[in-house]
Amino acid sequence: MPPIPRAGDGSPVRARAAAQRARILAAATRCFVEHGFHAASMAGIAEAAQMSPGLMYRYFPSKSAIVLAIIERQLAESRAKIAELHASTEITSNLRRSFAQWQAEAPDAMNVALFLAMSADARRDPQVARALRDSDRLTRADLADWLGRSNEDGGRAVSKDLAESRALLMQCVIEGLAIRALREPDLDFDRLAPALRQLFDWLLSP
Repeated sequence: MPPIPRAGDGSPVRARAAAQRARILAAATRCFVEHGFHAASMAGIAEAAQMSPGLMYRYFPSKSAIVLAIIERQLAESRAKIAELHASTEITSNLRRSFAQWQAEAPDAMNVALFLAMSADARRDPQVARALRDSDRLTRADLADWLGRSNEDGGRAVSKDLAESRALLMQCVIEGLAIRALREPDLDFDRLAPALRQLFDWLLSP
């Protein structure tokens, strides 16, 4: 992506650029969810963001660049959440909060419909496919690293081989819960909680 022209390197300029990018990504997310990737156009995204197409192209030269930025943002959010984990974390409580956010399509949570749309688009766009694979790999590595750390270091003291396979299973379970939240927005999490608690007690045991 070509660099965005700047009036200098001061923080106000960087903050404005970050705010403009966030505005475009929020508008693009709405357009992708409402119309699908292929029906959503750059002109439509610019209109939803309430800015001129010319200004938007200064930040994102193409629709693929916007999709890649959304994937990058979701990866950063996932890694930040993993970095906050520690040995005493109650995973089921965290999942309860995430499940409620997915059901409500909260703006500060992963948009599940968009996650599914990007996964489908990856079959047609090699760049998106590569970005999603890299995102999955990094998230899984962070989970495995946390599982393998000692209890004193805030981990779970799981052996390396087990940590890698359990990290993959955790990804599968969490993504499955997100899809279920989308499919059944009125599903009571309490129906899932006892089984999830047992599952994660096992997944997090040494």
